[in-house]
Amino acid sequence: MAKKSQVLRDERRARLIARYKDKRDELRRRLKDPNVPMAEKFEIQKAFAKLPRNSCPTRLTRRCALTGRSRAVYRKFGISRIALRELSHRGQLPGVRKSSW
Repeated sequence: MAKKSQVLRDERRARLIARYKDKRDELRRRLKDPNVPMAEKFEIQKAFAKLPRNSCPTRLTRRCALTGRSRAVYRKFGISRIALRELSHRGQLPGVRKSSW
């Protein structure tokens, strides 16, 4: 089980990312526009720098929905490899079974 503070920190980041998503998308769109003069692009970069650091989507960590573990989380299931193994052994994941050959 991960520390509760780490899980809560990632939840706060997710809320911050959602709050600033539209603003970041608009700034990014203006920054990539080839018709915008270079001086205005520098101003857009300054506006990006003024946004909260945790509002950047790359700072969000994928975590296991059951345990909060941050490593080895499968995107398809949203759980860690350890939780995936336990649930599949118990037969609680539909369509997943232990392989043998």
